[in-house]
Amino acid sequence: MLDVGDRAPDFATTDDTGGPVTLASLLADGPLVLYFYPADFTPVCTREACMFRDVHPELTAAGVRIFGVSPQGESSHAAFRAEHDLPFPLLADADRRLVKAYGASGPFGIGVRRVSYFIAADGRVADREVADLRVARHQGFVERVLARARP
Repeated sequence: MLDVGDRAPDFATTDDTGGPVTLASLLADGPLVLYFYPADFTPVCTREACMFRDVHPELTAAGVRIFGVSPQGESSHAAFRAEHDLPFPLLADADRRLVKAYGASGPFGIGVRRVSYFIAADGRVADREVADLRVARHQGFVERVLARARP
């Protein structure tokens, strides 16, 4: 798992529209939240995605964008995003390269842990939260991100 101060690994993947995405391209527009979740349409993952949806206006006002990552493909992400009116992209990680690079693999490499990273514009991890079943801890993470990002 990445620690605060670590350089976030670059990556190349696709988003829910099939468009190409790299960390470098995302950071060109400033800091971001990159959150990992186990699966589209599951109860806790849906609560977490909706929590990020609900704080999206505050984060974007502070200059921070949100991107979700899970192993499902583009079509699953597109359907999940549409069903819950998510205003941010979901990144496909079918081969779990991002999950592994960001230390979000579950015990014994099985599954995906619920991990949120705040990545500063310089590409370094500025904050993180790990809470597999508690969305409230990720809400606390958002509050810390907002405190750091607000001018």
